[in-house]
Amino acid sequence: MASYGTTEAPAPANKQPLLEKYSSGKIIRSTPPAGDAASTAASAAGDGSEEVKDQSVEDERKAAEQREAAKRKAAAAAASASAPLPTSGVGNFGILVIVTQLAVFICYALAGKSDFVFDDLTQEFDTTQLYNYVVGVNLMMLVGFGYLRAFLKMYGLGAVGFTMFMYCLGVECSILFEPLMGVPGWGSYVNLDLLAFLKADYAVAAILVSFGALIGKVNPTQITILTVLESFFYCFNKQIILVRWIPFVDVGNTIVVHMFGAYFGLAVSAVLGKKTDMSKEASSTTSDVLALIGTLFMWVYWPSFNGGSIESGTAESELAITNTMTALIGSAIMTFALSAMFNGGVISVVDVQSATLAGGVAIGAVCNLKIGPAVALATGLGAGFFSCIGTTYVQSALEKAGLHDTCGVHNLHGLPSVVGGLVSVFIPLAISDSDRGNPGYQLAGMGMTLVVSIFSGLCTGALLKVFKDDAPMAVDSAYFESADEKDVEAA
Repeated sequence: MASYGTTEAPAPANKQPLLEKYSSGKIIRSTPPAGDAASTAASAAGDGSEEVKDQSVEDERKAAEQREAAKRKAAAAAASASAPLPTSGVGNFGILVIVTQLAVFICYALAGKSDFVFDDLTQEFDTTQLYNYVVGVNLMMLVGFGYLRAFLKMYGLGAVGFTMFMYCLGVECSILFEPLMGVPGWGSYVNLDLLAFLKADYAVAAILVSFGALIGKVNPTQITILTVLESFFYCFNKQIILVRWIPFVDVGNTIVVHMFGAYFGLAVSAVLGKKTDMSKEASSTTSDVLALIGTLFMWVYWPSFNGGSIESGTAESELAITNTMTALIGSAIMTFALSAMFNGGVISVVDVQSATLAGGVAIGAVCNLKIGPAVALATGLGAGFFSCIGTTYVQSALEKAGLHDTCGVHNLHGLPSVVGGLVSVFIPLAISDSDRGNPGYQLAGMGMTLVVSIFSGLCTGALLKVFKDDAPMAVDSAYFESADEKDVEAA
């Protein structure tokens, strides 16, 4: 037994105690025996090289998998780009257009002429001013309508491209149809002068209004048929119903163009229904800005549209322009105010794109009357109010009922045209020196326009349904060669 003050003998050299510590799950000997040092170092070196080798193999395997995945993705994208989207009506588009052009050529050759007579410098001045109106309306049709409809992020080419095609074909057809249905009718020649082109522009406006309800859902063949048929029905309603049968007054085409075009397009849309694939119906910041550019063009040139049919240089012409500008300002201001109120304190770009123009639609029927700035402003404010109501509440209700309105033409053209039509019913009663418009005739004209537009739209929609295809909603690559496809092919 040991006693206090004594110590144990030291351990032999070969029995030296081990100081062990744990690091990464391994036991490391801080004072290994001399004979084991070399083997320990070799083992550590072997373990390290083995780990590096395993890590290198793993990295190589992951890199190979990534390369294979990238190849598969590129191959799938290339196959998707090279294979056209499923369509059925596009194949007949070129033939149909050529046949249409042959028919138009024959009609122009047999019934067309260009006869210009200038008795004095005043007529030459009026013609020059008329050309300015034509240019303004052309800008509204091509740039305004084209870019206003470019709000779908994957359908910019279709919006602008098909607008140009419909404009050209619509002008050709309307130049023939309107004078042949008017006075003196089929027994007279069709005179291709500036006034004929301006009237054709108005017909095209109705067609492009209808296109807004259908944009992204119709293929080129359907667009061709729609343009020809609507041009015919528009001219029938204008010349036969609203000129020959009913002495209807509508200088700025509130009823003749906007009401007819809106409800014709909605009737066609009701028959065609939605596309099977609606996943691409969306906008982006870029597409919304493009649409706002279209809105600005239409807003600036709308006075030319409303005042173009009035003799230039007259007090009535200036009155129409100033009343239209006042109404447009009113609808624009009302739109910004109500949009912020209806959308939780933020301004909806959809409201700004459409409702700001509602004043130009509503004031058209009475823009040449001495209604005073207050009435013109009130008309614009009211049109902006109902247009915002339509965007916020009515359109969603129509969607639930199964009526798909792509661009909201009911809010921009339909509801404001009803407001303008009612204004044209009651305003003449309040103006003592006005003989423009009879309330009964104005109501009859509105009712007949609704009947003709909806009935003809339903018939046109039934025909277009025969040429319906399976392409997805609002995708440029279904009908256009796009730069995105070329990028994929290059990759």
